[in-house]
Order: sequence, then structure tokens, then C-alpha cells
Amino acid sequence: MTTAITTEAKLAKQAQQAPVTQSNQDWQQRKNQATPRGVGVMCDFYAARALNAELWDVEGRRFIDFAAGIAVVNTGHCHPKIVAAISEQLQQFTHTAYQIVPYASYVTLAEKINQITPGSHAKKTAFFSTGAEAVENAIKIARAATGRSGVIAFTGGFHGRTMMGMALTGKVDPYKLNFGPFPGEVFHAPYPNELHGVSIAQSLKAIEAIFKASIDPQRVAAIILEPVQGEGGFVVAPQVFMQALRAICDQYGILLIADEIQTGFARTGKLFAMEHHQVLPDLITMAKSLAGGMPLSAVCGRAEIMDAAAPGGLGGTYAGNPLAIAAAHAVLEVIEEEQLCARAYRLGEQLQEHLRAAQASVPQIAQIRGVGAMIAVEFQQDGQPDAAFTKRVQAAALKQGLLLLTCGVYGNVIRFLFPLTITDAVMAEALDILDAALHSA
Repeated sequence: MTTAITTEAKLAKQAQQAPVTQSNQDWQQRKNQATPRGVGVMCDFYAARALNAELWDVEGRRFIDFAAGIAVVNTGHCHPKIVAAISEQLQQFTHTAYQIVPYASYVTLAEKINQITPGSHAKKTAFFSTGAEAVENAIKIARAATGRSGVIAFTGGFHGRTMMGMALTGKVDPYKLNFGPFPGEVFHAPYPNELHGVSIAQSLKAIEAIFKASIDPQRVAAIILEPVQGEGGFVVAPQVFMQALRAICDQYGILLIADEIQTGFARTGKLFAMEHHQVLPDLITMAKSLAGGMPLSAVCGRAEIMDAAAPGGLGGTYAGNPLAIAAAHAVLEVIEEEQLCARAYRLGEQLQEHLRAAQASVPQIAQIRGVGAMIAVEFQQDGQPDAAFTKRVQAAALKQGLLLLTCGVYGNVIRFLFPLTITDAVMAEALDILDAALHSA
């Protein structure tokens, strides 16, 4: 009892002595002293509160959020339905570890995911905490199901910062610098990108070359790709290419894994980007907007494949946390009730119209691309990637209160990830800022 009281007294005294930080500059200094430089931070201001598509910093400045936590809050910041679901769960229990004491909400969410993912075949779903965990477990499941070890991924792809995630990721700087060696038997083929001179035929030929020179296709467990590359620049997989991958997988008994971590939950105008294709994946990874800001990810796949791992082979202490599960149930309701898939198409077309209108007077705009509300603009100068212009656009927009994210192998792409719940008025304001940034850069 004495020890507890002493500890409480010490903590109270420390709290009283702790400096009160009210400025972004003060927080920046404290951040630099307390956290490692390896955690790259884009903004030099600190969030105090957020609502829907707007965010305010500790000094009271307002920003329009076209980053959405990197596509995490498709349903907006602090959606009242999601806040209520989390609050209700808080009154019941916060954690049991699903593998120790299960709870019904996990099961009912798995049932919903099984139902809404592409395909009418029997499926099963397991929940985890992060996108990287989902990818790692998808590879584990694929290897267990096939008895094979090889994996083919694509240049420009991003699959996480864990060791297997980095091995699969097709971009070195900054994700792989100084972190090797990486897990073996991961091979990369070029992702088709006509603007960068990579045709569908060249990409498929590269896969055949892998089979000839690097690994027997009978030893390949899976091919993993993003239906629309995220970090790679919002490059959309062509229909013909996806069909060809499905044919290759069927020919050699390889599993096709769709990484829908950034594309999922209405971003592309459909719940999942694979719904734009006439082929079905064997496994789907998802995270980000699944739980509206709460840490939750999942792997969904064919039932017989998902059952390949032995009991205890999948899971995690926090995997399928009940608060995050409650949030995910609410997210799915919001997407349906507010018709966010249809809204994604409308907002995406509105954005593209503005970009096309600017193209005549901004010659650096080389390509406007995407699907639904997953839109990007790529900048070039004399046919070469123009990362400097891209940064100037981003900086000019930020100066006027609009958050934009860059991406692409060359850092010359701006991607737009506004919440799909953004109001028409705030969207119009943001597009005016974007126009000004494009012309001032």
C-alpha cells in the first residue's frame, strides 16, 4: 500500500513538473529529442482534433485533410457512428485475446467480410492488427496451403515494413535502406506502366524469365500484387494483365493474393478493387479503412486455403481487438448507409475534371489516373519525372491549409486520399487550393 501511494505521489509530482507545450515548434523540439529519425514525419505541426475531412493543430490552425491517415479514414475523422460503437464496446470489455476467450463480434465481422469480398465461394477470415501483419500471414497461409516457398511480387509495390513486407516491397529508398538481408525466394517482376515504358507483354515476359532463370514455377506459392499500386503511384492494374496473372496461377497451381490494404472499403468506387476485374483472388489482405482509424487488418480467402495453417499458427495478442472489431462493424454500416461507393465515383470525377482543366496551363501534368476516388497526378519535365515540381505543389498546398501526399517510385506523383464523407463545400474549397498550388508551383 505504501509503495502504491509513493508511486502515485511521484507520478503526480512528475506531471506537475512536466513542461506545458502549446506550440508546434516546442513539440517539434521535444519530438526530435525523444523519437528516432527513422520514423519519418511529413508535417511539422501537431494535431489537436479532427472532424470528418478537417483537422486542427495545437495552435488552432485548420487544415483540409487529403491524406486521411494514408487512406485509413475513408469514413472521416471521428464519425459519430464509429465513435459510438467504440464507446459502447469500452463499457463491456477492451481485451481478452481472441485466442484465449473469443467474442461474438469477431465471428460476425468475419461472416460479413466473407460475404462482401469478391466471389460466392466458401471463405474464411482471420483478423490481425496491421497491414504488414496481414501480408505476412497471407504469405504464411499460402506456403502452408501449397507446400511451396517462392513468392513473386512487383516493382513499385508496397507491402509493409516488416522483414517479409520489405522483401516483397518493390521500392528501395527509404524502405529497404540498411535493413537487409531480407527473406529469400522473393522475386520481382516489373508492374505494367505504359507511361514508364513497361507494357503488359513485358511484365508477363519478365515473369516467364523468373520461371526460367530463378525458380521453378512448381515451387512458387503465390503471386502478390496491389490491384492499384499505392506507394507506387496509384498505377491501375490493366484488366488483361490481371486475367493473365490468374491464368498463370491456374496453370502452375500458384495462389493469387490481392493486397487491398489501400484500395479497400469504397476507395475505388467498389468495396474492393478486385471487383473491377473478372477474375477472383485466392486471398485478400485488408487493413487501413477497415476500422476507421482503429488498428485492424484481415486476411480473407478460400476456406480450404485459410484452413491450411495448424491451430496456433495464426493470431497475435492484439489480433482482432474488440474495440477495433466494433469500429469495423460501424464502418461497414456507414459505407452502406451513406452510399460511399457511389460517392467515391462522384468525388473522383470531380477531382479529375479539375486536374484536366489545369492540364492545359500546367505542362508538368503528364498523366491523371486512377479509379473511383483513388486518383493521382504524375508530373514530368521533358519526359522525365519531376519530383521537385511535385514537392513545390505539395508545399504550396500545405501553406494554404491542404494536406497532400506524394508517392511513386520517383516521388513525382501526388495521390488524393480525402475522406469519402467530405462535404461538398470543403471539397470545393480544397480544389480551389489545389488549383492555386498547381499554378504557383
